Formats: sequence, C-alpha cells, structure tokens
Amino acid sequence: MPKEYRTIEEVAGPLMLVKKVDKVSYNELGEIELANGEKRRCRVLEINGSDVLVQLFDSSTGINLADSKVRFLGRQMELPVSPDMLGRVFDGLGRPIDDGPEIIPDMRMDVNGKPMNPAARIYPEEFIQTGVSAIDGLNTLVRGQKLPIFSASGLPHANLAAQIARQAKVLGTNEQFAVVFAAIGITFEESNFFIDSFRETGALGRTVLFINLASDPAIERIATPKMALTAAEYLAFERNMHVLVILTDITNYADALREVSAARKEVPGRRGYPGYMYTDLASIYERAGRQKGKAGSITMIPILSMPEDDKTHPIPDLTGYITEGQIILSRDLYRKGITPPIDVLPSLSRLKDKGIGEGKTRADHSGTMNQLFSAYARGKDAKELMIILGEAALTDIDKLYAKFADEFEKEYVSQGYETNRSIEETLDIGWKLLRILPRSELRRIKDEFLDKYYDEK
Repeated sequence: MPKEYRTIEEVAGPLMLVKKVDKVSYNELGEIELANGEKRRCRVLEINGSDVLVQLFDSSTGINLADSKVRFLGRQMELPVSPDMLGRVFDGLGRPIDDGPEIIPDMRMDVNGKPMNPAARIYPEEFIQTGVSAIDGLNTLVRGQKLPIFSASGLPHANLAAQIARQAKVLGTNEQFAVVFAAIGITFEESNFFIDSFRETGALGRTVLFINLASDPAIERIATPKMALTAAEYLAFERNMHVLVILTDITNYADALREVSAARKEVPGRRGYPGYMYTDLASIYERAGRQKGKAGSITMIPILSMPEDDKTHPIPDLTGYITEGQIILSRDLYRKGITPPIDVLPSLSRLKDKGIGEGKTRADHSGTMNQLFSAYARGKDAKELMIILGEAALTDIDKLYAKFADEFEKEYVSQGYETNRSIEETLDIGWKLLRILPRSELRRIKDEFLDKYYDEK
C-alpha cells in the first residue's frame, strides 16, 4: 500500500506543493483523497529535496489542505491498450466516454513513449490517398510523414480533418488501416460533429477517438496527444497496422503548455510560451514514422489554427521546422466559397516526390503536378494584372491563364467535404483543366504523356 502524506502546503491553480515526501520520481502519478472520500489524480512535476510540486488533472476546488491526503503510485501515466480500442471514444486521459465497457488491456504502455532511433527509421515513400485533390494531386501525403494543416480562426479545418479521417486509405493493399483522432480543447458542438460524422459514414469502426473539451483541465489537454500517439504506437508497432494520426488543434495544446508554465512561474519565451516548446512539440511530432523490421507505420496530420493568421507565430513557426511541409488554408478562398479552401501555392509536402509516379499513383503525376502549379501561379498573376490595368491590357494567352486559375479553383480545389476522389479522378480533372491552355504551353510534361492524355477528348 503506497504511503500517505498529509503534508499539503499550498495549492495554486493547477499546482500543489507537498512537503516531507521521500522516494518519488519525476512524472510519477499520485492520488489525492479529499475528506469526503473523493479521489483526484495528479502527477509529479518537480522535486526539490523532500518538497514535491504536483500538477492536478482535475480542478483544485474543494481541496482542504488539512483534511486531504496524497499517495504516490510508483508508476508513470499509462494507457491500457488493446485492439478493442477501435470504434471507441475516450477522454483526454484515456477513459471511455461512450457508455461502453472498460478496455481489458493487452498491455499498459507509458504515454510518454520511447524516442525512435533515427537509424531505425525507414524513409517514407508510399502514397496515402486522402480523396482530397489539392492534397493527393499537388501536395501528396506519404506513409510515415508528418504533414501539418495550417488553418486560422473561423476556417473549416474541422470539416477537412473529419473528411481526411473518413476517406484516407492505402491503395492496392489488403493491409489494415486505422485512424487515431485526437481532438484537443474543442467545444461540445465540435465534439458531437466529429463523433456523428464518423458514426454516420461507418468510419468509427476503424477509428480511435480521444476527445478533450475546452472545459477540461489544462493538464488533460497536455496529456491528450500523448494518449493518442501511445494508442497509435500500439496499433502500428504491436499490431502491424498503418495508422493515420490526426491531432486538432495543436494551438490549444500549446496554450495549455503556456498556462501550466505560467503557473510554475517559469521564465517565458516568445509570446509568453515556454522556451522548451520546440522540444515539447518535437517529442510529439517525432513519434510518427516507419521502423525497420516493423510492418506498421504512423503518419501524422497535426492541425493548428494560426493566431491572427500569422505564419511566423511561434506555434506554426516551430511546427514548420519539425515537420515535412504544410497544407495552408486561405481566408480569401474561403470567402470565395471554395471548399476546402486549400491554398496550393504556399502549401508544400517535402516528401511528395517520393510517393508518386508509376506503381504508386500514375506515371504522368509528376509532370502534371508541376504544370498545374506553374499554370495556376501564372494565372493568379494575370488576374492581379487584370485588376490593376483592366482586361484590355492582357494578351490572349494571359486571358487563358486567368481563365485557367478560376476553373482550377472551382473544379480542382473546390470539391466539398463529401466528395472522395480517387487519384485517377484527380489526375483526369487536372488534364481536363490543362486543355484550356494550348499544347505548346505545357512544357513541363513529357510528349508521351501529352500524346496519351492531352489529345484525348
């Protein structure tokens, strides 16, 4: 039986100081028992001699310093895991909240995970089809990649996240595919939207959901992505599944990190966020990947809303350093009614070249991708020129490019949140749009593909 301490000295926000404690370790779990028998969980945050600072998972309301007692459990935070997690909904601390039974665990895993040895990583290079043309065709996601979505307040990143989670699959294989979806600091309405969306489309059966509401304590918000990644590591590396992890919204996670850091009176860094936020985010993102000798993989799409639409804000800035590209949502496209409002020009998947081509998507993919980027960029320039100088100032070919840019946004990017396009459909729509331009303009595509696809009506 763990030793009990009645030496609570002080409670300040989510933190509590306990005196005269021996033989506890950093990150160890603890349990606070109130005078009425109610129990609340906590975690060791700092040890100074026999003084221990703990972080509360629940509210500090009602903790009477004289009548409450603390016991330390001798273990770190663990998640009970089993294949039965698929189709279930959990809170941010891994407790079922869907009225289903408790999970009977195969094993218990430390939620902090183990760092993946860089030498044991396999280079990501297998295509994952999301069914979204702006991603599949132009900023391709590959297995084992970390590809964040940079959104902003009021933009429909929740709809895009749910769409990718429902539609994503590995092509041409019978390999098991699962989605681990962690919603961090969201509203009750958003929570219902995600659960109903997965349930209605039948995607819930292959999904593990972790839901942390905005009203839940900050410490639970910090635990949520770690719980989700622990479940993903179990499914990928113990059960040989290919797992797509979607984390939304990383901004809420970073804000919780700042709140706890402020309560600890730590020296703040940029915009008040703790100086260790880079390493903290890296400890989450770097849990994705593929390992030698393991059949499974973890691919990650973190979603974050950029405060004030600012790409240089610390959260998107640090995320960009750690991950392999970004998908950027645009407020201008959203105002135009483009859904999803993905701005393809500043978006980037650094590994897209590895996941496309013959045997993966189609042999013409690389050339058409480059040509679409080039034509859209020139079309946008032509449209800006038209606004300043009027249509009469444009050459005939510039007018075609301007028309191409409009059609590209309407047909290629704007597909709605219910349409699931195969990679062949996405490539064919690209060819249909390229036929707006004369063949002589398509200099980035090999003649053999122009003969095969451009000339067929």
